[in-house]
Amino acid sequence: MSTLIQPSLLYSGTDWDFRTLQRSYDAIERIALEELGLEVYPNRIEVITSEQMLDVYTAHGMPLTYRHWSYGKRFLQHESSYRQGLSSLAYEVVINSNPCISYLMEENTATMQALVIAHAAFGHNHFFRNNHLFRQWTDASAILDYLEFARSYISSCEDRYGIAAVERVLDAAHALSANGVHRHDGARPLNLRTDQKRERERREYDELMFNDLWRTVPSTKASAGPDQTAERRRRLGLPEENLLYFIEKVSPRLQPWEREVIRIVRLIAQYFYPQPQVKLMNEGCATWVHQRIMTRLHETGQIDDAAFLEVIHSTSNVITQPGFDHPAAAGGFNPYALGYAMMTDIERICLDPTEEDRAWFPDIAGNGDPLGTLRYAWANFRDESFVLQYLSPAVMRRFRMFRLLDDTAAPTLLVDAIHDDAGYREIRRSLARSYDPAESDPDIQVVDVDLAGDRRLMLQHRTRPGRLLAERDAQATLAHAAALWGYEVRLEEIDAATEAVLATHTARAPASR
Repeated sequence: MSTLIQPSLLYSGTDWDFRTLQRSYDAIERIALEELGLEVYPNRIEVITSEQMLDVYTAHGMPLTYRHWSYGKRFLQHESSYRQGLSSLAYEVVINSNPCISYLMEENTATMQALVIAHAAFGHNHFFRNNHLFRQWTDASAILDYLEFARSYISSCEDRYGIAAVERVLDAAHALSANGVHRHDGARPLNLRTDQKRERERREYDELMFNDLWRTVPSTKASAGPDQTAERRRRLGLPEENLLYFIEKVSPRLQPWEREVIRIVRLIAQYFYPQPQVKLMNEGCATWVHQRIMTRLHETGQIDDAAFLEVIHSTSNVITQPGFDHPAAAGGFNPYALGYAMMTDIERICLDPTEEDRAWFPDIAGNGDPLGTLRYAWANFRDESFVLQYLSPAVMRRFRMFRLLDDTAAPTLLVDAIHDDAGYREIRRSLARSYDPAESDPDIQVVDVDLAGDRRLMLQHRTRPGRLLAERDAQATLAHAAALWGYEVRLEEIDAATEAVLATHTARAPASR
């Protein structure tokens, strides 16, 4: 028996076809662009199977990538968990590219397809295009071309030098990828195509000018004094925070193809660098956008009550915040829950502020422009600064936030920030600090190497007592660094306040190098 669709409805029931998707997309686009004022990259919507979604998971959401055993391992883990019913798959995956690619699961209902188009193709898309971190660090128009280049280049290296040799370099580079990004040099956006061309031209020039006979010329300097050490470090551009970049550029033992493979890994790592810093805002933005758009579709009679109830049910599941004693809360606040709560709270403050809101947010309280306020926040903040700027006492009360002081010398925990004005500010500062990458990412830098001497690579980890690296992890990571560098690598953990050496880790290059 065929289903009758009211003339004003985009669809009825759960079934969909591509004409349904087109009608839904057109209606969503009108609301997103005309009513919400979103600015997006051109969209490309692809419908994929659950098996293809597992493939996307394997490649960190990328539509294509080079071959590596770790991807196969990840695929088997996700597939086993999914087939056993221990985990579900995402309704969608979206890629920060131009055009913006959104993958929709073919198993989704018509309502879920509309919801994820609103969420991914317009919510995430707007955030990718407008947030300053993405604009500063990535070039969305270049990533797809670069991934194609990376896949073909590494495949050609496997054919020419052998899978084992390429895998050895990739294993080490992957292990060091977290220390293979520029965190502070924001003078220019990362452009993968022009960056690749400029680096290749520089490497070709270096190879043309290199003459191995120079290493046989005896040194006239008996020892390196402080002035010579300082000059050597200046010439090498030290200290350098990007370990992979320094190894790629300076390592005496790497072949040109190995340098290019390292470069591929670090540039892809650089592309992903902004994403953990805006997880809360990105998901909060996309969830707020899809909820607003789907609500407008219901208000204008384009989806029925059954479809809207499905939207409410799905969104409620996504924004659920487990209690502090629930195992799922071990990783902190659900970014969908807290992000969406803060977005809706900003809207409330702009339209219907309380006296408390006026005291805390005098610049936006009652301004009557929630859309403009949200678009400004989405464009100009990352999670840390967004929480520090916009987290309100109302949201802190809703999430029952408080702060514990864990003094290891005391037998009990102390609640040192509660729901009063001073407590709210302390809670907000502490929560914002937890989103600061400087609090979680170790500050490890290359500080010295004597290329004319023992060629030992010296690293420093500036930290404080009680926050040292795990010995086992440090040794395993240094072993990968030594494998790429070709000589001994030493890491000293330094007390940033007193300059005292707290620990030392050393790894030697494998004999095969």
